[in-house]
Amino acid sequence: MSRLLPFDAVDNFRDYGDYATAAGRRIRPGRLWRSAHHARATDADLDRIAALGLATVVDLRRPGERRHQPSRRPTGSACAVIESDHDDGGEAPHITFLKTADLTEDSGRAFMHDAYRRLPFEPPHLDLFARFFRTLGDADGPVLIHCAAGKDRTGLLAALTHHLLGVSRADMIEDYLLTNRAVDLEARAPDIARQLHAMTGRTASHGAVVAFLGVEPDFLDVAFRTIEAEHGTLDAYLERALGVDAALRDRITERLAA
Repeated sequence: MSRLLPFDAVDNFRDYGDYATAAGRRIRPGRLWRSAHHARATDADLDRIAALGLATVVDLRRPGERRHQPSRRPTGSACAVIESDHDDGGEAPHITFLKTADLTEDSGRAFMHDAYRRLPFEPPHLDLFARFFRTLGDADGPVLIHCAAGKDRTGLLAALTHHLLGVSRADMIEDYLLTNRAVDLEARAPDIARQLHAMTGRTASHGAVVAFLGVEPDFLDVAFRTIEAEHGTLDAYLERALGVDAALRDRITERLAA
């Protein structure tokens, strides 16, 4: 089964359900979706999204990102949209990095490691992640999460969802790494490098582009190790930082796992 859905202008759109869980159950397909932003979605893309019957869309981007690339939604869509109002008024960190850092493979990887150390604890993410899990416990229909590229904020939240539902670490990592296939980094890297040069006047190496725009298992490991250093376990983080207590966990499992 291909998890990736073909879209004209929405990247990395896929189902991250339909995995076995440790309890001998299986996450229902068609209930958990993830993608990149929808600002360039074509009308045909919007029809495809509408056909999914989404109950909720969780947009993990900053307010400034949403203003710069406003989402297109299907006409007449009744799905709820969850967004963050936390706005520091500053530039997105990855844009600042691209404009100011040496664009090498090592610097790109170091930036990603630092980003994954911060992601689980930044106020907008704590707010949105908590609201997402409450939605999973209450929503009767499919839920879509997305950020800008659909790989880091979205990837971490999808991995936390897999952990909560009892998906194996091997399946979790395999799903996380699907971004690299969805985006076809090797083929797109030269064009991305040209776009970066046009935006910043600076030249990025091929390795830097791949490291910055892709995902690696160690990125997720960095986030998990940081969470465990702060809270002891992922389960403790889910409960203390995001409010996912035993009752909410049970509701989520009953709604999503067959």
